Amino acid sequence: MKLGIVGLPNVGKSTLFNSLTKAGAESANYPFCTIDPNIGIVPVPDERLKLLGDMYQSKKVTPAVIEFVDIAGLVKGASKGEGLGNQFLSNIREVDAIVHVVRCFEDTNVIHVDGNINPLRDIETINFELIFSDLEILERRYAKVAKQAKMDKTLAKEVTLIEKLKEHLESGKMAKTLECENEDEEEILRSYNLLTYKPTIYAANVAEDELADDAASNEGVKTVREFAAKEGSEVFVICAQIEQEISELDDDEKAMFLEDLGLSESGLEKLIKASYSLLGLMSFLTAGEDETRAWTIKIGTKAPQAAGKIHSDFERGFIKAEVVNYKDLLEQGSLAAAREKGLVGMEGKEYIVKDGDVILFRFNV
Repeated sequence: MKLGIVGLPNVGKSTLFNSLTKAGAESANYPFCTIDPNIGIVPVPDERLKLLGDMYQSKKVTPAVIEFVDIAGLVKGASKGEGLGNQFLSNIREVDAIVHVVRCFEDTNVIHVDGNINPLRDIETINFELIFSDLEILERRYAKVAKQAKMDKTLAKEVTLIEKLKEHLESGKMAKTLECENEDEEEILRSYNLLTYKPTIYAANVAEDELADDAASNEGVKTVREFAAKEGSEVFVICAQIEQEISELDDDEKAMFLEDLGLSESGLEKLIKASYSLLGLMSFLTAGEDETRAWTIKIGTKAPQAAGKIHSDFERGFIKAEVVNYKDLLEQGSLAAAREKGLVGMEGKEYIVKDGDVILFRFNV
């Protein structure tokens, strides 16, 4: 999974990236500090892996990972080359979802590129740049398809869709809120890889003292939540500065620090939950002496396709999947004991993998 972090300059974007990845992207109180998109790979925290790894005494424990891409602060006119231009917009096209950091805190020591705090205006500034960038792509596609449609009538549907989509974007709406009339239209829309079609998670960056109650009284956060609800996006509240401090601690210190702040989980954990939920993802597990590992798949994936995540040969030669829930496996202490209790199922090609399944695939190529 690949997430692109975007936002205006000085909203806490690179500070959040640093805390998530410990990659040390330069963070400073002026625009365009992130000149190249910084990339960091982050392991997905998963207590199940450690427990299974200990049980099997695995030589290696491999978590699922998320790739974060920190993209330079966008400003009004970025799609037309303002600031550092739209070269960064092309980097976002490669991500699965966008994490849009929105500043919801006052601090006279940290300048705001537009002079004052206004989360809704900031969201719209970024979204308009994404819209303008998408319109450029659609204009080029339209010029090509409209010409071909004169010779090939099957392209007429696409011409109609582009016209409808352009009108939708020009009215300030995101592509993901366009109502498609059928699956064909949805498939064509997906194929454009538009920025405004990508799922979005809004990270509302607040002051430290607002974290404990999830910024319940912060008017800016309320506005962000209302906006996100209309387009079906996720929202999570963070304090990027606190996240950076948490990232410097070991696990025991981290737990104590979070407890002192009245928090049950870190911003990274909130973000991972939000992104898995938004993208419809989950993890199944494989466990053994050599390696215990988490594999990320779409909810609803069948056993052969899950096997294919490990190796294409597993999917091609799939015979059966030996499946046990990780809790049952841990309680019984071994796969053999779980088998004796009838807790291990032999599943075929139609089995839909569940979150937390520990699977041993049987295949023959």
